[in-house]
Amino acid sequence: MIKYALACEFDHAFEGWFGSSSDYDDQHARGLLECPLCGSKAVRKQVMAPSVAGTKAQRGLDQPSEAAREMMLQAAAEARQAVEDNFDYMGDAFAREARAIHEGKAEERGIYGEATGAEVRALIEDGVQIAPLPPKSKAKDELN
Repeated sequence: MIKYALACEFDHAFEGWFGSSSDYDDQHARGLLECPLCGSKAVRKQVMAPSVAGTKAQRGLDQPSEAAREMMLQAAAEARQAVEDNFDYMGDAFAREARAIHEGKAEERGIYGEATGAEVRALIEDGVQIAPLPPKSKAKDELN
């Protein structure tokens, strides 16, 4: 596994784990990489220092254990489910409705839906409080 430090066009920093450098290149070329904070697909690798192997006690410290990984995935799935159960789904009208709520033209309530990268950027620039929703959990046979 290779860990890359990544950033989007808005300099949101995050990490990505890939099976090989060619996996990163392939996913980048196909537009599959996305900023978890704003949804931007304009993702690039950041300059990183090479990882140097240390003692056995130090190895693996920056990679979560399988139990921790499962716990994080479960928490993300529960957060998504809570939103789906309690918020109004707006579909592709999300950006328009979020702006209307922000401007006081629509009832204050929790909403979720889809937005393009340009819509997300415009909402953020205008001070509309939004956050990405964790992705839907995939079945284990769908994972690589």
